Amino acid sequence: MDSNSRPQYLGSFFLSVNIDVKKNVKFSTENILNYIYPRRPGKDGSQLYPSLLNLNPMVQVEISQLTAECNDWRNALRQYREEFSSDKNKLQEAASRSLSKDQLQKVEHLHNQFHIQLINIHDLKHAIKSHCRTIDHEMSGARGQVREETLADHEKLFGQYQSLDATLQELRDEFNGFMERSS
Repeated sequence: MDSNSRPQYLGSFFLSVNIDVKKNVKFSTENILNYIYPRRPGKDGSQLYPSLLNLNPMVQVEISQLTAECNDWRNALRQYREEFSSDKNKLQEAASRSLSKDQLQKVEHLHNQFHIQLINIHDLKHAIKSHCRTIDHEMSGARGQVREETLADHEKLFGQYQSLDATLQELRDEFNGFMERSS
């Protein structure tokens, strides 16, 4: 994907922009607002947007999407925690069998990785839960609006979730491969 067709993050929605290289099109928040809410002339000749207070229902949908994403992330992390706790027990059972020195080193490595990743899962779940509380707190005050910083935090947490998810999948594959080879 080239830099001209990269999805742009707008709140919690992605706008996929496919631009022909010959065209020089720039999307910005102002352009999108002009498209959705065209400006109208003011009494003094200035250009005004329609009242942005009418956007509240759209913001409510966005907030519910943010909360739903947080809940999905926490549920996925909870499933990983349960899976890895079970895998850690299976690993201890495998360690009780007669294993080679290399296999014992692999058991120790996997045991350490499960311990580290279970801590990472806990920490990220806690950060996501705290973020959800922040969203709820901001929704109860400030006319149901979420601050830009909170949206940026949401995007940052999403990046952390994706990174941890990739790491956890690699660990899962490594563990499953070890269990198949040592059976």
